[in-house]
Amino acid sequence: MADTAVLAAQAAASADKARPGDAALAARLDVLTLPEGGFTRAAREDAAQRLQAMGLPGPRDEYWRYTDPALFNAARPEAAEIAGDSSTLFTEIERLNLVFVDGRFDAAASDKLEGEGVEIENLASAEGRADHWAAGLYGRLEAAGQQPVKRPFAVLNTLTASDGVLIRVTGRIGRPVHITYHRSAVDADVSLHHVVKLEEGAELTLLETGAIGARSNVVLEVEVGKGARFHHVSAKRANDPKLGIGHIFARVESEALFKSFALTVNGRMMRNEAVIDIAGDDAIAHIAAAVLGDGDTGRFHHDDTVFIIHGAERCESRQVFKKVLKNSAEGVFQGKILVKPGAQKTDGYQISQGLLLDEGSQFLAKPELEIYADDVKCSHGSTTGALDETALFYLRSRGVPKERAIVLLVLSFLADALEEIEDERLRDDILGRLEDWLTQRAGNQGKA
Repeated sequence: MADTAVLAAQAAASADKARPGDAALAARLDVLTLPEGGFTRAAREDAAQRLQAMGLPGPRDEYWRYTDPALFNAARPEAAEIAGDSSTLFTEIERLNLVFVDGRFDAAASDKLEGEGVEIENLASAEGRADHWAAGLYGRLEAAGQQPVKRPFAVLNTLTASDGVLIRVTGRIGRPVHITYHRSAVDADVSLHHVVKLEEGAELTLLETGAIGARSNVVLEVEVGKGARFHHVSAKRANDPKLGIGHIFARVESEALFKSFALTVNGRMMRNEAVIDIAGDDAIAHIAAAVLGDGDTGRFHHDDTVFIIHGAERCESRQVFKKVLKNSAEGVFQGKILVKPGAQKTDGYQISQGLLLDEGSQFLAKPELEIYADDVKCSHGSTTGALDETALFYLRSRGVPKERAIVLLVLSFLADALEEIEDERLRDDILGRLEDWLTQRAGNQGKA
């Protein structure tokens, strides 16, 4: 496998041809030590070639027009203060807990990696097994998700990821698998690659919480077999100064269910990309997010870029994205539904909404439909606005204090996204934390 010095030299040579992302790529590769690779070796070599061909993105790239990639392109992240690491989200729920510190699996702090109907290993420990079940999956969905839009940071992740979780599910797992992230270094630059395979009829709930690093790049590849059910809930802890990019690549087979929900509260700059391939008849795929951003203590920018592909009959997709923005915070949504020829009886729905709590914040949306079948039901909508003054007046006229009324209206605005979490225990836990967080800040004019 080509080492980083060779790749950096090649990227530098390409940079002389004035391709915008090559100089950035050369700088990033120059400070990296690539994993040797075991069963991932072929995928990493393929990623190296693909990354060399595409380079890193520039601000003129169509799908980066609203989010400047400069901080993600930088050779090293800026050191970021570590906020208090005291999140207790989901800790009252019985779960199998997997802990990562600065991007490295912490076996001592994790539960035993065993359970009926599930196989779990961390990537760094499993690399040496050439016959590992993940050998045919690592990087495969990521590579397939590069068309028609290039996603260079996902390719960079496949090339450089040093650890992650490998989960194979053969039964219906009663308790969630919970990935907990901790950060101990102020300049931790973390690259993690998770692979999840659900066999026919299996079921799994995957949770993610915590602070990953000063900068993070995470890929989650999920193959959902026939009739399987996958639930994913990601909740990033409030007040940690984050610079992160995350990717989900999923393939959903016939009669299967894929659901993913992400909660983000504050941070610095985040971009979440998702490519969901609905490949089997009668399958369902939902993806949703609730975002609360406050630019009072520094820049807040949050970008969701989603691509859902309907390639089979009688399938359903939902995209539900709600963003509450304050103090010049910025929110972005780029979502597309592609219906391929022959994908009849498709039911695709997309909604993106921004709630602006001051005049300086902005929400930018780019909804898209591309349909090549004639018997479908597809719709999209996007709105941006302030709090409903009529509803606020109604609540206050009935004795509800203004601060409490604002909290209630914000929670009502986010409700559709939160409803995408099927497990009531998880939904109620998140709702309670959101209400507490909003209530604590409701008295501060101009602060979320």
